[in-house]
Amino acid sequence: MRLDVVTIFPEYLEPLNVSLVGKARARGQLKVHVHDLRAHTYDRHNTVDDTPYGGGPGMVMKTGPWADALDTALADGYESGAHAPTLIVPTPSGRPFTQELAVELAERPWLIFTPARYEGIDRRVVDEYATRIQVQEVSIGDYVLAGGEAAVLVITEAVARLLPGVLGNAESHRDDSFAPGAMANLLEGPVYTKPPEWRGREIPEVLLSGHHGKIARWRRDEALKRTTAHRPDLIERCDPAAFDKKDREMLSILGWAPDPAGRPYGRFWQRTEGMEE
Repeated sequence: MRLDVVTIFPEYLEPLNVSLVGKARARGQLKVHVHDLRAHTYDRHNTVDDTPYGGGPGMVMKTGPWADALDTALADGYESGAHAPTLIVPTPSGRPFTQELAVELAERPWLIFTPARYEGIDRRVVDEYATRIQVQEVSIGDYVLAGGEAAVLVITEAVARLLPGVLGNAESHRDDSFAPGAMANLLEGPVYTKPPEWRGREIPEVLLSGHHGKIARWRRDEALKRTTAHRPDLIERCDPAAFDKKDREMLSILGWAPDPAGRPYGRFWQRTEGMEE
């Protein structure tokens, strides 16, 4: 398996040289390539971020450096004979990382990781590469870290130990067990930064409107959409009182309705479309 990581902190990935992962690398079972994102900047300050469109706290990582770094990683991989890359985007807004997903990723020949910092990467980068290669947005838990490098280490270790020959006993991982995590909050929607048009992709017009109320509503709707897509279990447990009229309208469009049998610490919402009895 080939593994590429693009990061502004290459030194954070040093643990990939130790333990099972380090041994897998030494034996040639896992080929790891770490790329410095700042090497793909072209100003004297090596800038990788900018202010978010629509306002708000924090900074958003720019399209240019990420596109150059990913294009380089892809080109290097293809030239060395790698094939079928999968882009792994560590994000609290992604699909929960489970043992099932670890097994799925262990069957892929080439993983490319994009650990972000600040408020995340301009959404257009993910959308652009999703038209070219497979993309998996992955969350390692319902909490927020300073950056995605720790998630890369977690995912890599979980995946590497499943590769043939990495564990001393090939049956060891079959006895693994896991405890369920807590459920909370809606997932965050997509974020964007300058430039306003990139590779034919424009940011949503509402973010240029300057209308804070409309921007807040758009972000809330996008959060409801993403949570429905990635973590419907979070909505199931939400008290109906937590949603205002506009929220309920969007939830209805997305196929949700309050569960008449809703109860504390149980399911408050149910899907009205595509439900299985």
